[in-house]
Amino acid sequence: MKLTLRVWRQHDADADGGMSTYDVDGISPDMSFLEMLDTLNEELILKGDDPVAFDHDCREGICGACSLVINGDAHGPERTTSCQLHMRSFRDGDTIDVEPWRAAAFPVVRDLVVDRSAFDRIIQSGGYITAPTGAAPEAHATPVPKPDADFAFEHAECIGCGACVAACPNGSAMLFTSAKVNHLNVLPQGAPERESRVLDMVTTMDDEGFGGCTLAGECATACPKGIPLFSITKMNREYVRAARKGRR
Repeated sequence: MKLTLRVWRQHDADADGGMSTYDVDGISPDMSFLEMLDTLNEELILKGDDPVAFDHDCREGICGACSLVINGDAHGPERTTSCQLHMRSFRDGDTIDVEPWRAAAFPVVRDLVVDRSAFDRIIQSGGYITAPTGAAPEAHATPVPKPDADFAFEHAECIGCGACVAACPNGSAMLFTSAKVNHLNVLPQGAPERESRVLDMVTTMDDEGFGGCTLAGECATACPKGIPLFSITKMNREYVRAARKGRR
């Protein structure tokens, strides 16, 4: 496959950025998108040019590091992570635009790399439990109803990639925050911080500069792990419940 890549290049957070065009040839349809970028970078290095900076880690679709907007879609045309997107999703001769996440709360560090530490601060504000558990308990020591266990596991699948923010027209982090809140709030171990957790995490989310949620639904559509949109409405109910109890 021969492709034309239009890639966002930006030296640092304070520099002006812009799209640069590159031609790559000999791309196998079985390559992942990141392997294709590796091929581009090898060519750039051989020419004495700076390689394109992009985030990656596991390359197995479980860490969420590979944050790319591909042809206007978070993670590209398939509902998966960028590292699990394969070049067979494109056609020979295609022009592909590659950009970083676009959100005020995710400032660009360099090229396609953004600073997503705002997510870390949201989790730090309430994504924990204070119940002393000691060593890992036996799996059935604390009875958890099957529906609650399934609900918690569904939300625990969130990998914090930020696709929900990148896809949202408002740059909202409600889907991410709701996944973290609901994961812990539904389990008995998370009950002691149930009210303070949702209040603190939503407050931190707002303080980080994320946009407001209007339930546009783009976040759930882009989520590679399928976190459902009703997660947000569930968290909203938790928030109202906590606020009424005056736990600010």
